[in-house]
Amino acid sequence: QVQLVESGGGLVQPGGSLRLSCAASGSISSINTMAWYRQAPGKQRESVAYIDSGGSTVYADSVKVRFTISRGNAKNTVYLQMNSLKPEDTAVYYCKARLREGGSWYNRDYWGQGTQVTVSS
Repeated sequence: QVQLVESGGGLVQPGGSLRLSCAASGSISSINTMAWYRQAPGKQRESVAYIDSGGSTVYADSVKVRFTISRGNAKNTVYLQMNSLKPEDTAVYYCKARLREGGSWYNRDYWGQGTQVTVSS
């Protein structure tokens, strides 16, 4: 059974930084892409950043320059370094991985449980 577990959320003042982590575990044959999404109260879930198996990245316009997505050496972890945080970055942040389970022929998406990020003075 595959699990994604996020950590690193919390309360930070505007202009501060946080680093989110997400680790995938279980019977995993390969991981294609990993990504971070967020959902603010009353809003739809939106894509924040994405990284593929080759290291190529894509960012939402609202976080470009301020956020950096990266993968760990073991390739089953993904990080989101968030700098210059703004109140509008407040949301629950979710990790998503597109991966192939051991014994499976196809990729499917898995989600973490989410971690709260609150930016407030």
